[in-house]
This record gives sequence, C-alpha cells and structure tokens, in this order.
Amino acid sequence: MAALTEPKDVGELLRSIDGYEGYFVTKCALRLAPLFFVRPGELRQAEWTEFDFEKSEWNIPASRMKMNEPHLVPLSPQAVSILKELQSYTEDGKYVFPNLRTNTRPMSNMAMLSALRAMGYAKDEMTAHGFRAMARTILDQVLGFRPDIIEHQLAHAVRDPLGRAYNRTTHLPERRKMMNQWADYLDQIKVRGKVIPINGQVA
Repeated sequence: MAALTEPKDVGELLRSIDGYEGYFVTKCALRLAPLFFVRPGELRQAEWTEFDFEKSEWNIPASRMKMNEPHLVPLSPQAVSILKELQSYTEDGKYVFPNLRTNTRPMSNMAMLSALRAMGYAKDEMTAHGFRAMARTILDQVLGFRPDIIEHQLAHAVRDPLGRAYNRTTHLPERRKMMNQWADYLDQIKVRGKVIPINGQVA
C-alpha cells in the first residue's frame, strides 16, 4: 500500500487535507485517519455509540476487526476536537461518517481514496491504507516508540513472551502517551512546514 513516510511530505499532505473543499464528512475522515491509523474499513464504519469522550476512547467491536478481537483507540485532544465538530453534523444518524446520499449507510470505501486523488496524490504515492505505514514508520524511526507498542495500536497480532495474545487494554498508558505525542507531532510538522526535533531526535 503506497504511503508517505517522510515527515516533510506528511506535513504537505496534512496541509492539503485542511484545504480540501469536498464533502465535509470525507474531509473529517481524512483529518482523523492519520490520528487513528486504523484500517480504512474500521474508520469509515465507525458508529457514534463506540466513542466515549469522557474516557477519550474509541472501542471498536471484534465484529469489525480483521483479527476478530475488540480494539481500543485512545483519543488525543486533537481527535476529540474533530469528532465533536463532526458530531454536530452527523450525530442524528448511526454512522460517524455517513454516505453522501444517505445516513443509513457508511461512507463509500472509495471516498477517501477519491479525495486523495482530487488533491493530486497518485495511487503510487498515497492510499487510505497508507496512514498506517506512515504512523508505523515515523513512530518508530522518529519518535522512538517501542515496536510492540506500535504494533499493538495497529491491532496486529502481538503476543507476550508466553505466546498469549494481549488484550485491548494492554500497555494502555503507554499507548495513550504515544497517541497524544503523535498528534502533537503531526500538528507541528503541519503548521511549521518543516521537520521538528522530538525527544532529541531529528527526522
């Protein structure tokens, strides 16, 4: 899956998303995709009942996850802000990201991809799935987070030394810290238009 992984390119993409003038729901999905880095299907089928703003959590049921295990996404303040902005627009329906034509169905699986193409990103440059590779690469190589923490937040099959599958709350404090720092980093490279040193490291 094509993905942008150079911080300067990611900053340009984030600015392009902010300038996108298409369907507001699609724009919000694109703004949240890098903050969540879940699979595209998990994002576009999100339901309002899965979000807990008091706990700053998104709990995705096992039925919608590739590994058939429930998944928890800690919400950064930036993510909560976008969701609340979107809530006033779509909260009368089941889906966070409803279809353009009806709120009884989720957003089309081509909506984000089409928006990326409209912004000038070719299929060999960036895809909706590419936000996962983007996060995995930069969280590891730039921000220096442990690979197992990143993999767990990606909802990959991570197991403990005894071969047991971790549950959805494993390493939750570390994952919250990672998601908040990730959101702050994205803000910095978007606003300043240059690579920002984090934790003494320079991308």
